[in-house]
Amino acid sequence: MSFSFRTALTGALVMIAAPAAAQTADPARAPVQMLDDGLVAIMKGGSSLGTQGRIAKIGPVVDQTFDIPLITRLSVGPDWVKVAPADQTALVAAMRRMTVAQYASNFSSWSGHSFAIDPKIETRGADKLVRTTLSAPKDEAVPIAYRLRQSGGKWRVIDVYYRNSISQLATRRADFAGVFAKGGAKALITHLDALTAKSGR
Repeated sequence: MSFSFRTALTGALVMIAAPAAAQTADPARAPVQMLDDGLVAIMKGGSSLGTQGRIAKIGPVVDQTFDIPLITRLSVGPDWVKVAPADQTALVAAMRRMTVAQYASNFSSWSGHSFAIDPKIETRGADKLVRTTLSAPKDEAVPIAYRLRQSGGKWRVIDVYYRNSISQLATRRADFAGVFAKGGAKALITHLDALTAKSGR
């Protein structure tokens, strides 16, 4: 086989293989990669961005990667059906403010941090579980997993597992239940806004 023919054949095989590899990439990975990139960006921005700057930068990323309406409904639980439509809208907005503010507060500085996504993505019923690891040169690696569900043809995060512990969704549901029982949707909105303020907004 001549060198030129061998080179051409190799190139053709690469061109055939590349689309096949792209087709096998799990689409649930993309929103997690977008979130990871967004978090690294606000960490690198740090104090130069300030809290409001980090909120402005990570907000659109949260909107594209999280299913905030579903997270809100699942966090409230069965009581969601008792909530008036206007209060449902207000709860979703409050949940979004809290989520964005907490990310802006928790990812406020960078010292070589990076994310690695586990290539093995688990299927759990209709959902996908994407595991990541947050690493930094002088810090202990932190495992963070995301549960995603398809909505409108897009995969979006509906739950977060920090250090492989109990789900954020379950924690919020337990926290919100007592607040809702005492004061209904409006008390829960006030509670969410207090958590937002605590995060520095």
